[in-house]
Parts: sequence; structure tokens; C-alpha cells
Amino acid sequence: MKQILKVDTGNYDIEISDDKFSQLIDEVLDFTKNQKRLFVVSRKVYNLYKDILNLCECEVLILNDGEKEKNFKNYLKIIKTATQRNLSRNDVLIALGGGVIGDITGYAASTYMRGIDYIQIPTTLLSMVDSSVGGKTAIDFQCVKNLIGAFYQPKKVFININFLNTLDKRQYLSGLGEVVKYAFIEDNCGYKHALFFFEYLTLCCEKLLEKEPMTLMRVIEYCLNLKIAVVNQDEKETGLRKILNLGHTFGHAIESKGKYRKYTHGEAVVQGLFFVFNYAYKNNLISYSYYKLSMDLLEKYGFKKAKFSYKQDELLEIMKKDKKASTDKITFIIPCDKKKVQVVKMSQEEVYTMF
Repeated sequence: MKQILKVDTGNYDIEISDDKFSQLIDEVLDFTKNQKRLFVVSRKVYNLYKDILNLCECEVLILNDGEKEKNFKNYLKIIKTATQRNLSRNDVLIALGGGVIGDITGYAASTYMRGIDYIQIPTTLLSMVDSSVGGKTAIDFQCVKNLIGAFYQPKKVFININFLNTLDKRQYLSGLGEVVKYAFIEDNCGYKHALFFFEYLTLCCEKLLEKEPMTLMRVIEYCLNLKIAVVNQDEKETGLRKILNLGHTFGHAIESKGKYRKYTHGEAVVQGLFFVFNYAYKNNLISYSYYKLSMDLLEKYGFKKAKFSYKQDELLEIMKKDKKASTDKITFIIPCDKKKVQVVKMSQEEVYTMF
């Protein structure tokens, strides 16, 4: 099975398949046949797949896993390795791993010799449906997520769902947190026709939790069609693209407070969804029936609202440093109707009322 999606912004293709890994690597090597390559690979992925992928050792740089690795030190390690391997402006970096690897490799590519090609090969569900597409690249700095970054589009994205066979349950569910997010923003995205994604996720829950291949392919395709529609209209996040941050303002805050260990990104986003849906319902922005349907969908996938011991002042301080904040206002994406959200800028006093 193979599906090709086109991203107009950046003019690149996304290939979604269940091909054998040997075929995947053959395609990547053929796509970059006239370039020197540097594969930046997650250590976990390398240990699992080094014999199957059979990459040339001289083309591989291995980085440790985890959000804490998305730092300046590893960014410099990529730049130094690219220099040692004599990569020129005509060559390519290839990110093979989850969102951390994709983000830091993309940022390195955007700055090395003022920009060289890079390719995304995402290996987690979260990176397949979100971070590998759209050109957001970044590293974290002083506990602020993605503070240093650039918009820089890849040359191609190769998504192979067979990587998900070895993805552990927690990371898979983390990816489903980003998947479900798309159900709540579909009508804002401006895709050419209705996908009825909310309804589809309700019906396909059991198959998706079991990683049934056809269902996985379709869900990834639906998510990416919605994201592509948004990115094609607003590459630099000056307006519409902000809706993709649903659940992220609160989510990033608890992610940071947990030192990126207590909560995965997807888990934090889900808690952000509970947070903003609660606010929307309490303030009569959405009906009880839609609120209940949304809570039922989250619970259907095993997500539950967590209890936090974090102080409101501490979370607020992190939110104020968020990239989405402006002057003295903090930006939230808030549900306002079925499958619709709105951008709301709140004062610190207004944010306190959300807790």
C-alpha cells in the first residue's frame, strides 16, 4: 500500500506506505543518489533497526532519545559531523526517528551553510501525523520548548507504518493524543471536502488501538490532509496555523514542569484539551452535547483528566514565555463549536479563571 500526498508550500511529497524497510531505504538512497548524506538517527531506532536498514556507518550520527536531547549541544554535534564529512550546500541531512530527531535535524539543516536539503523519516505516530510535516524546526533552550527555531520545509517525507510495530504502548497513545486533536479543528482547516474525522475516530477506535494497517494508513492520511490544508494557507503561523496548537499552551507548561519526563508531548496535549474544553463549556462557548461527545471520544481512547500539584503561578510563568504569547497576553486555542476553535488572547487574570 502506498499513498502520496502533495504539500504546495515547499513543493514536496509525503509518501505513506507499509513497504518493506529494504524498499524504503532503496527509495531514500535513490532520491538522494547525487548527494552526500548524513542520517541523524535516534539511538532506540538504531538499536532496533540497524541490521534491517543496513545503513552505511560512515553516514550515520546517533543521538540519544528524549526531549532533553533537543538541545544546543546536539545541534552543534550535527553541524560538526556534517563539517567533518565534508557536506556541502548540495548535500542532505536525513532525520530518522521521532519528533525530537526531526526537529533538531531540520533546524541544523536550516542553518548549515545557510540551508541544505533535509528529509524526514518519522518513526513514531506523533511525528508521522504532526512534527515531520509543515517545516517547523527547533531546539529547546532554558527549559522553554522550541524557543530557537526556523520554518524550513523538508525535501520529502517518507512515512512507513511498520515502524509503529515496535513503538511501545505509551508512545503510541501519545501519538493518538495529537491524532484526536485534529477531530476538534476539522472545520477550521479549509480542506476541500468534509472528512468526518470526529465520526471516523469514534467508529475505528478498536482497530486503531490494535494498529490495524489500513486504519493506520487512513488516519495518518486524514490528519496530514488537514495539516497540509492549514500549512498551505499559513506557512509561518501568522493566523490560521495557530489552530494546530489546540491543547498546547497548557500542555507545554505541564510538560516543562515535569522536566519532559513525567508527561510525553501527546499526554501533555491531551491534558491541554481537557483544560480548554472545560473552560469552553463553563463559559457557554460550546453546548453540553458537544462537550460530552468530545469527552467521550477522549475517554474512548483511554485518556483521563489528571490531577496536578503544580502551582498556578508556576504554570503561568511558563505560559508567559511560550512563543504564542504576545506582550502581556497568553494565547489559547479554545473550542467554540463542533469541530471548530478560535484564537483567544487572555490576560494573566483571565488565565487564572481557567484553573
